[in-house]
Amino acid sequence: MRSVKAIRAAKTGYIIISLLFCALGILLIAVPGITAPALAGIFGALLILFGIVKMIGYFSKDLFRLAFQYDLASGLLLMVLGMIMIWKADNVMTFISVALGIYVLADGLLKIQIALDARVFGIRRWWMILAMAVAAGLIGCMLIVYPAKSAGVLAVLLGCSVLAEGILNLLTVLLAVRIIRHQRPDRMELL
Repeated sequence: MRSVKAIRAAKTGYIIISLLFCALGILLIAVPGITAPALAGIFGALLILFGIVKMIGYFSKDLFRLAFQYDLASGLLLMVLGMIMIWKADNVMTFISVALGIYVLADGLLKIQIALDARVFGIRRWWMILAMAVAAGLIGCMLIVYPAKSAGVLAVLLGCSVLAEGILNLLTVLLAVRIIRHQRPDRMELL
């Protein structure tokens, strides 16, 4: 039997980070006047933390192998983007917009594949992941196409993007990650 500690840690981390993304998205929509350096620091730290959680998820070997299948590269990318945002916090709004837009678009596309795989696995609410992935991808496209809008509009668009990404990750981890206490290992282990 396999320990479920890593899977449980990854799932819990995903849920916490997703809720933090949702809270940050709502904050950006409600208070679009947050300064760029503060925003860069918050985003940077959150992306680094999420990158670490994604890597834990990748190595956890969950039962379905759906939610975490792309998280090694995705986690590394998030950590690098987070470090760049913290390091270049002074003039970073356009970078945040484009980088986050590319990430949200890519993550939306990958989650579309996860949704279709979840359908094959028989997960009944696979369409929820699909719908949110399409919405997040569209918002990510908007961030890429319109990075130089006014600061207020950009903050609201960033807020919508972060909120969509938080909801997408929350749906994915809740619907596609199963923790089974007596899960069998991938292969027989010889004594």
